[in-house]
Amino acid sequence: MSITQHHLLDIYRAQRLGEPAPPAPGRHDWQVVREWRDHRQFRAVLAERPAQGRIRRALGRWLHPRRRSTG
Repeated sequence: MSITQHHLLDIYRAQRLGEPAPPAPGRHDWQVVREWRDHRQFRAVLAERPAQGRIRRALGRWLHPRRRSTG
């Protein structure tokens, strides 16, 4: 059963029982992503790490390593 068919079945059941229809699949995806990002930033602050730009800095160090002088 696809997610669309499952959603249509849930709507039918809700109608038969007089309950409000459930939200469409994927409707709150961006809200979940924002909450996940906020939670990651909160955990970083608690661990005393920078809350923003950690991935960009790590990629920058990997892509552009500092050349050490040999002298």
